Amino acid sequence: MSDPGLILATLIRRRGLAGHERWDRARLEAFQTKALAHLRAHAYARSPFYREFHRGLDSAPLEALPTLSKAEMMERFDDVVTDRDVRLADVRAFLAQKGPGERYLGRYWITSTSGTSGHPGLFLVDRDEWSLELATAIRAFDWAGLRVSLTHRARVAQITSTNPSHLSTQGGRSMANWWMPTLILDASEPLASVVERLNAWRPEMLWAYASIIHVLAEEQLAGRLRIAPRSLLSASELLTDGVRERARAAWGEVLFDTYATTDCGGVGAECDRHKGLHLMEDLSIIEVVDADNRPTKPGVFGQKMLVTVLGGRTQPLIRYELDDSVRLAGAPCPCGRPFRLIDAIQGRIEEVLAFAGADGGRVTIHPITFSNVMDQLPVASWQVLQDEAGLHLLLAGVTAPLDDTALAGEVAQALVDHGVRRPSIDVQRVESIPKSASGKTALVLSRLAKR
Repeated sequence: MSDPGLILATLIRRRGLAGHERWDRARLEAFQTKALAHLRAHAYARSPFYREFHRGLDSAPLEALPTLSKAEMMERFDDVVTDRDVRLADVRAFLAQKGPGERYLGRYWITSTSGTSGHPGLFLVDRDEWSLELATAIRAFDWAGLRVSLTHRARVAQITSTNPSHLSTQGGRSMANWWMPTLILDASEPLASVVERLNAWRPEMLWAYASIIHVLAEEQLAGRLRIAPRSLLSASELLTDGVRERARAAWGEVLFDTYATTDCGGVGAECDRHKGLHLMEDLSIIEVVDADNRPTKPGVFGQKMLVTVLGGRTQPLIRYELDDSVRLAGAPCPCGRPFRLIDAIQGRIEEVLAFAGADGGRVTIHPITFSNVMDQLPVASWQVLQDEAGLHLLLAGVTAPLDDTALAGEVAQALVDHGVRRPSIDVQRVESIPKSASGKTALVLSRLAKR
């Protein structure tokens, strides 16, 4: 982060969020009510979409409002956003040619995601919204025991995506500065290189996908990785008990789970009591619901979440659908924070695929390897399916000319670069990506028997 003003704004926002953590539940709910009223007034005044979408419901309670899917939001993008100068076609053209650090219209950060639903989404935030997103990340660091301030330097390593449009990449680069020097590695980078660079960097905090943490724990236990982080943060994937156990064996009790989405920013994070993920309810109103949008009780998994981002002004999200299935805890965290807990998540799962290696061994490939290629395609949704015959690249809703042979070759080369023996790959144009029995649509799916 080379912008001192943004550094200061982020730390000020983090201090404000810390004050919210001392509220009681009644004060939190009063804050939500007031913030929701401001959000709706802003959306109705500036977004043609919301004026139409909520017509006749201006005074209705939140639970009476219609829900918003990512597909509908993208279809009506130009009317959803509150800046009349913003146009989806221009945003896409800008992304195709933008330089490092360049902002759309000089003022907007743009992040993109395909998410577990496979539908690409674009999200814009202005400087004020971006500083809040960064402050939310620092809150998760604080809860994990890594205190961040202008007077304390903390060396960080981040192993996620290095795609320039991904939230993790832009967030990591924004926070990489004198007081938080950050090494950013791609999750698809060869393991030997990652180990070598981490050994040289010696991070105080490591932030990575759960599957990466699992692999690194094995490297630490084998003696090849030699780091001693004070905190590990797991992001973007289901954190299993098995990964926790290996991390504990490698580094002790330093692993914390976090939950964020490109769409909605910070959703939840663990504190040092490890009783579940605190929902960050001073940032969003979060409804855990069944398939018919009825609230689920604590102890019961919801079918999805409806998220209302209270600080969103550029691209308001009101009762926005997240397909993730979570379960609310029946008891609060003993830390005293006023936020509800989720004690289990099913969803956010993208599989790590195993392939025959060029040297005769087995090679595991993280889904980000596929995302780095597939996220750039002009399609409505995609899926990588692995079975005994090889890999099948499923494409739905192709919106521009696309060379299937070249795509298969690009994916094959990415795998070969990671030591995989070149697999058989075909491209299939489909009307829609198949869903599982739970209604989920995995981006990366294996039908091979587990070994």
